[in-house]
Amino acid sequence: MKLIKNLNRTQKKILLTELGVIVLTLIIWFAFGGEIFTKTEVLVKTTDPILGNTYSEWRSQFVWGLDLSLIISGVTFVVSLIATFFLRSKNSNH
Repeated sequence: MKLIKNLNRTQKKILLTELGVIVLTLIIWFAFGGEIFTKTEVLVKTTDPILGNTYSEWRSQFVWGLDLSLIISGVTFVVSLIATFFLRSKNSNH
């Protein structure tokens, strides 16, 4: 908590934005089904209505994966860390 008290107003906004982006990516990942890897195609089993045969085919469908969430979260963390460092105040009064 002492670390957060030492941040200026701009740094606190950056920290809240960073946490918001990370939480949002995890919510989106969970909403897409919690897949580990991002997919652009999904294997779907379909049944032929005339003959009744079942076969599998690939359909184009984007599925958000944990790998994409981790990449976005990591980039967000690094950018906010750099911005927080460069936007620190020179004086001790905040």
